[in-house]
Amino acid sequence: MSERVAIVTAAGRGMGAACARSLAEAGYQVSLLSVSERAVQLAQELGGLGMQGSVTNPDELQALVDATMEKYGRIDAVVNNTGHPPKGELLEISDGDWHAGLDMVMMNVVRMARLVTPMMQKQSGGAFVNISTFAAFEPSLSFPVSSALRAALGSYTKLYADRYAADNIRMNNILPGYIESYPINDAIQAQIPMNRSGTVQEIANTAVFLLSDGAGYITGQNIRVDGGISRSV
Repeated sequence: MSERVAIVTAAGRGMGAACARSLAEAGYQVSLLSVSERAVQLAQELGGLGMQGSVTNPDELQALVDATMEKYGRIDAVVNNTGHPPKGELLEISDGDWHAGLDMVMMNVVRMARLVTPMMQKQSGGAFVNISTFAAFEPSLSFPVSSALRAALGSYTKLYADRYAADNIRMNNILPGYIESYPINDAIQAQIPMNRSGTVQEIANTAVFLLSDGAGYITGQNIRVDGGISRSV
């Protein structure tokens, strides 16, 4: 089999950068995107492809996929990571902010799936991991746009997984809790049964596993990596 190739978005720092490093260590060629130049710099370090651009821009997603195919000729894995959508008092969030959140946490996945799925079908398989949030299924007024729209992402992921499972293409969501790249106070830490933030490496380890053959029978799932903060079962 040819060397595997992975796309990682919002890969300039935090969870995205950790995923990129771990995938490179696992033997993937990596193709990275971020709104800053950090993804370009990290790609140079890892011997991969780096581009500056936004997951909210369809043309820049297209350019990333095109450049990846031109350089490597295949795409085996995608980590759809992104930044934090707008926050605010529930009824004071503008239509513009809701639509910006939709582009950031939902449409980025939809658009990437449109672009990459036909290539994975030709290759007889592939896998997506979407970095979501524990608040997708335990909504928080602290993250109203993220909570609402990432719940929708959960539904989309299940629909996609059902539709393309027969093509050996999988899609799963990782639902991080409070991760070290997001500062928390003592009151929030006290709510976490493990009494600490998670590390970006713990998210990356989970992503690499879900993209691997070892997770070949896992699809359409929402995997909590949250130190036990979620109360629902």
